[in-house]
Amino acid sequence: MLHKISEIYDRIAFAAVGRYNEYEVLRKAGVTYADLTGYSFDRGDVTARGLANWYAQQLGTSFTESMKPYEVEIVVAEVGARPDDDQIYRISWDGSVSDEPGFVAFGGQADQVSAALKEAFSDNMSLTEALGAALTALTAPAAAPAAAAGTAAATSTAANGAPAELTAAQLEVAILDRARAHRTFRRLQGPRLEELLAESRSAAAAAEPAPAAAETTPAPGSAPAPASGSAPASDDPPTGPTAGNDGIPRPPKAK
Repeated sequence: MLHKISEIYDRIAFAAVGRYNEYEVLRKAGVTYADLTGYSFDRGDVTARGLANWYAQQLGTSFTESMKPYEVEIVVAEVGARPDDDQIYRISWDGSVSDEPGFVAFGGQADQVSAALKEAFSDNMSLTEALGAALTALTAPAAAPAAAAGTAAATSTAANGAPAELTAAQLEVAILDRARAHRTFRRLQGPRLEELLAESRSAAAAAEPAPAAAETTPAPGSAPAPASGSAPASDDPPTGPTAGNDGIPRPPKAK
C-alpha cells in the first residue's frame, strides 16, 4: 500500500527507495515546487531536468549541513512527445545526479538487475516486452564468483532451481503513456497487470530456443559400431573361412 512510484506532474513520474517517510516528504515538496513553477510561469517550464536539479540541491544541502542526511535514492522520469525527448534522472542520497539513457535500476541489487536489463532491453519495445525484460532482470540469479569451480557453480544452480515467478501482488507497475494528453501517469494493477504478466511470460517461453539433440560420444579407444545393413568398412573381400548352408566353415574356393 506504500507506493514507491507516483505522479509528480503532468508528464513526470517520481520513484524512490530508502526510508519511506523521508522520500514521501521529498515527493510532496517536489509536487509543490512543480505546481508553483507551472502556475507562476508556464506548465511547459516544469521539466524532469528542473526537478532533478531541485532534488539534487535538497539532498546535497542535507548531506553537507545536516547531522543526518536523507537515506533515499530518487528517480525522476519524463515522457516527451517523441521517444528521443524522454528523460530519466537518478539522484543519489548525496545529491549527485546522473542521466540514465533508456532504463535505470536502483536500490538493492541494482548492479545485478542493471546488468540483466542491459542484455534484454532495446529501444521501441512494446509494453509486454518491456515488462518481460523487467521481470527477467528482477529474477535474474546472482553471477557466480570468477574463482568458483564449474562443478560447484553447477551444483549451486541445481540446488537453487529456477527463479521464482513474481505475482501481480508483489509488483508495483506504472507507466507514462505518451498517447494520453496532460496526465500521462497510469498505474497497472489488478486484472490488467495479470493479463500483461501472462502475455510477457508466454512471449518469453515462445522465444526460448529448443534444446539441441544429444549426441553419443564413443569411449576413448573404441570404434563406432556399424549400422545394421550398412556396407562393410573395406572394399576387400573377406579372407577367413566362410560358412556353408549347413553352418560348417569351409575354405574359399580357388578361382
